[in-house]
Amino acid sequence: MAESRPLIVLGGPVHPDAAKLMETAARVVVTSDETEAGVAKIAAEADGLLIRGKPAATASLMTACKKLRVVGRHGVGLDTVDIPAATRLGIAIVHAPGSNSQAVAEHALMLMLTCAKRTLEIDEMTKKGDWSARTNVHNVELGGRTLGIVGVGNVGRRVAKFCAALGMRVLGYDPYVPDAELRQRGVEPQPSLEAMLPQCDFVTFHTPLTPETRGMLGGTNVKLMKKGAIVVNTSRGGVQVEPDLFEALTKGHLAAAGLDVWEQEPTSLDNPMFNLPNVVCSAHVAGVTTDAHRVAGVQVAEEMLRVLRGERPHVLVNPDVWPRLGVR
Repeated sequence: MAESRPLIVLGGPVHPDAAKLMETAARVVVTSDETEAGVAKIAAEADGLLIRGKPAATASLMTACKKLRVVGRHGVGLDTVDIPAATRLGIAIVHAPGSNSQAVAEHALMLMLTCAKRTLEIDEMTKKGDWSARTNVHNVELGGRTLGIVGVGNVGRRVAKFCAALGMRVLGYDPYVPDAELRQRGVEPQPSLEAMLPQCDFVTFHTPLTPETRGMLGGTNVKLMKKGAIVVNTSRGGVQVEPDLFEALTKGHLAAAGLDVWEQEPTSLDNPMFNLPNVVCSAHVAGVTTDAHRVAGVQVAEEMLRVLRGERPHVLVNPDVWPRLGVR
């Protein structure tokens, strides 16, 4: 007798709690193949596909999976999912909004503090017996300085709370949130990015990657930043223009940068940013904690299983698909 339970293909490992949850109602196959062709072959008969990193959920991949009813995105960002194509193909898209907000906010604060206190540089000096940082002082305090938050959503509002507690003045720019709500989220609303940037000692980016935000951290915007400012990006690599940042950091316009995301990921080992002592780097791990890993996995697993049971998920990215789910 043929197996009647739906098939879910996971594009990488998930938290054991999420895997167990899916296995109660579905057959689960995990693949480490990051090529579209490889995943398309494995998921040709799949009812559900969970996207982790690569490959992206492109129109061609989803078209190749003829039985596909739901695509889950492990985490928050949807820039690797072709949502119009999914809607056209009758495939529901679900994800786990808010699942890693605390983790990313903490990481952004860590990058700000690490840059401001020159933590990595002083650590290296101290281990070599060099205590000159006590007299050659360049560290700064966050208290009393001005922070600009670009994107005041689930992450941005948490950063605002953290930094207000440290005594910072917190400004916020988010054209999709009314001023009254921005004030509720703990920031002083700003009419434009151009108006906010010259005021800020620190700037942190918490935006999705869209045509509007691509390259936002580059060009004229970098030049508008206050001389000596510190910039942090834990959003998406496409938001920044690395040659522009490199120039600003090497010429002294920006004091430091904390970067968790990169224009190309993984970024090349010869990325010139790696040669700068005033750049703190991490490998797109801001949202990767044991806590967030479990929450994201369980949340997206629950949503995918709802779709496969014929129930409307709580977070449906493309609601127009619901009346004709599974109709190709």
